[in-house]
Formats: sequence, structure tokens, C-alpha cells
Amino acid sequence: MLPDSGPLAGLKVLDFSTLLPGPYATLLLADMGADVLRIESPQRPDMLRALPPYFGEGKDQVSAAHAGINRNKRSLALNLKDHRAGDIVRRLLAEYDIVIEQFRPGVMEKLGLSYETLRQTREDLIYCSITGYGQSGPMTQRAGHDINYLALSGLASYSGRADSGPSLSGTQVADIAGGSHHAVMAILAAVYRRQNSGKGSHIDISMTDCAFALNAISGTNALAGGDLPGLEHELLNGGSYYDYYRTADGRYLSVGSLEPQFATRFFEGIGEPQWVERLMADEPPGILKADIAGVIANRPLEQWVQVFADIDACVEPVLDFQEASDSALVRERKMICHTDLGHGETVEQINTPFCFDGHKPDYHAPGAPLGQHSRDVLLGLGLEDTEIDSLLADQVIA
Repeated sequence: MLPDSGPLAGLKVLDFSTLLPGPYATLLLADMGADVLRIESPQRPDMLRALPPYFGEGKDQVSAAHAGINRNKRSLALNLKDHRAGDIVRRLLAEYDIVIEQFRPGVMEKLGLSYETLRQTREDLIYCSITGYGQSGPMTQRAGHDINYLALSGLASYSGRADSGPSLSGTQVADIAGGSHHAVMAILAAVYRRQNSGKGSHIDISMTDCAFALNAISGTNALAGGDLPGLEHELLNGGSYYDYYRTADGRYLSVGSLEPQFATRFFEGIGEPQWVERLMADEPPGILKADIAGVIANRPLEQWVQVFADIDACVEPVLDFQEASDSALVRERKMICHTDLGHGETVEQINTPFCFDGHKPDYHAPGAPLGQHSRDVLLGLGLEDTEIDSLLADQVIA
């Protein structure tokens, strides 16, 4: 975990979210030093806790995904349907002045924990709501997932292959690039504004809004009167020779040699220097791509890696995750860290991408067991052990 001098040390966040978008946002905040307290339901635990594979055995068993995405956070198990839970949340607001929630619009209001309600306790509260379709509009109550947000944003319509249609990404673009990253940016902007004005904020993060905003180049061109973006129609989605090419051993080579100097070096590297002239000719791009594919298919990936090892042409191998993890780039950039699970067991995790003053942490605390910090948090609020025991007996906390 980052030391107290981490860049966000002093920020205190109550995290009511589960699964990926909210928890990944608070992971970024926690890795940068923020104090994140997860408010979790004892009756409906975060499904991420049940995602295999697991480390440990029996009651000490922990999901690898949960241990990573919820690292460096504490856990308070609280039944929000009990009115006493609301009292605890309001007492927490004396310290924790940032709230992140991921329920459908109206749920927090029914629980007595809406922005309008909580700001009566803390006027400068920053309250971030992450949803699929936003706090207003015709789809506020509609269920959705990453695939749906990408579909409705227009991004899916030109992500894939012309002969097979839209394709799924290896990661959840709308959830993470949309929900998580935009939430963190907006929260930090709200913190900056609060420092200058003393005012709190209710931040409305719609993952579909954010995905729509990612149509940065092609969408902007279309709105200005250009062609609609289509599958394998854009410069960077397969409409040029910028693409992945299959090698003789069934692996893939990425070719991003768009600029003239890189194009010249690329075609020299594959032994067809004269083909650079075809870039300026009136030739359908698919013909050149097919010819390039034919050349690259003649050699295995490792031979192409050797060819381009000393050629600066934006050509790199497509690595699987293990190869990427073991690469000199990832290791030297300290993108692999260690987490102590206790009982002498340490596992590797993906490290924070943020590097401040040349420093990245080497070790992190894993995602906490459900309710691990409940008693300590409540004692810190001034409750007596007898009061806490009563709450435990009534299943208000766990």
C-alpha cells in the first residue's frame, strides 16, 4: 500500500459499489493513497468474491479477482435496509466526505442515503453515482452491461470485422474506460472545486455517455458531415494496413507503421520496399493488406520479432498475458507487485500504473474479508462493544 505521503493521502471515500466499475475506480484512488472504506451487504455479498480462481483454503479462501480489485480497502458489512445502518453512515460522514455508489437511480433514495439526504449531514459532500444510462433520460431503470453500453454508444458498430460483425473486447471498455476512469477524473475535479469554493457535488456518471464520448475521432468526423464510421472502414480499425497479421505459427504481429518513415522501414523489413509507393496509389486498401498478410504468413512470429528488433517501425508481437507479464517492459516498469494474503502466502498482482517521483509500491494489502473492519470502524465512531454486539446479533452488521 502506498505510504501516508501518497498523492491522495487524506481523501476518505465510502464505497457502496460492487463488481467492476465502482470498485476499479476506488482501487485507483486507494492505490494513490486514499482511505477507502467499502460498505458491503452481509446478505448480498459482492459477486466478485465468488469469482474463481481462489487462494487459500476453507474460511481463509479468497478470490484472486477480489484480492486484486479491492486491495488497499477496508470492509464494513452493513445491512442498509436497517435504519440503524443509515445512522452509522451519517456518523461516518464526519470523516468520509466522498461517496461512490453504483445502484440504479432511486435505490439510495429508498435507503435514505441519497445525495440530497446525506448533504443535509455534510454540505460539502462529493457524491458520485455510476450507472449504465445516467440519473435522467428514458433508460434510467433499464438493466445493462458493458456490451449494451458499447452497442448503444455506436462504438460497437465499427469495432470488429466486416465479414463477421462487431467483436467483443478483451476487457470491459465501457465499464473501466467509461465508468471507472471518468468517475476518478470527475471526483478529483470535484475535490479541486471544493477546495476553492467549499461546495460539494453530485456527479452523474453514465457509462453509455462515457462510451459515446470515446467516439473521439470517428464520431467527431461524422458529426461534422463526414462518413459514418464502419467496420474496417477507418484508418485505425482495419480500413488501412494498420492491423494484426497472422504468422506461420498461428501467432499475430501488430503493424502500426502509419507515418512515412515507419512505413518505409516496415516494407523494407518484410522485403518489399517498393510497396511503400502503393500507399499513394489509387488502390483499395484491402489489396495491399492481403499482400502483406501473405508475406507475414510465411514466417513464424519469433523470426519477425528478430527482423524488427532493431527497426523502429511500430511493429510488435501480440503477446499473451503471461508473455506480457514476463516481459522486460512490464517487469522494469514495475507493473507486477506482490500481495501478502497472510499465512505465509504471497501472490503477484497487476500493480498501479501511476508512478509518482519514480516510485511505485512493491506490496499491497489484499481485498479484505467481508466485514473484517466492522468492529474497528464502529469503535472509531465511538460505539461501545455492547452496542456493536447488539448490532451483530440483529444482523445490522457482520
